[in-house]
Amino acid sequence: MVAAGHWRDYALDLGREAAIFSAFRRSAERPEFRIEKRPSLRHRQGMWALIGEAGNVLKRGAELQGVLAPVERRLLKIIGE
Repeated sequence: MVAAGHWRDYALDLGREAAIFSAFRRSAERPEFRIEKRPSLRHRQGMWALIGEAGNVLKRGAELQGVLAPVERRLLKIIGE
């Protein structure tokens, strides 16, 4: 999506408690969305979380495919235009 011009940049943050992928529309602002993997939550809420620009949890689950569904629908709509 960076090469297509829809994202300006992306980042990976690998910490002790979580691995985070962030996608930015512009490099000087907050990420458009973040995908977090927190293995400590795997038996509770699910270890995958989709977090919006404002910091609210949009979707959480045990399977990455289900958590990414809202992002994939939006990206397919952008590519189809």
